[in-house]
Amino acid sequence: MKNNKQRVFSIELESKKNLKNVTMTNCSSDAVLLEGILGELMGAAFEKDGILEVIGKKGTLRIDLGVDEISSSAGQMVGRANNHD
Repeated sequence: MKNNKQRVFSIELESKKNLKNVTMTNCSSDAVLLEGILGELMGAAFEKDGILEVIGKKGTLRIDLGVDEISSSAGQMVGRANNHD
């Protein structure tokens, strides 16, 4: 299990026109927001090295996340979403 592992992600867009928003605040918060358009879903799969790859017509999102982590945390995510109602 990867409990203490830092997660790595990459976003590759075909054009900077597909980058919708990048926000880095000047205040004391270290928060950063990246928003873009991946386009129509072409496919999504877990690669053999533990990378979830979501491929759209306009870009690709990759994150190191295993299949076992998705299934084990899905119930927790539903629970959190229901608590915000």
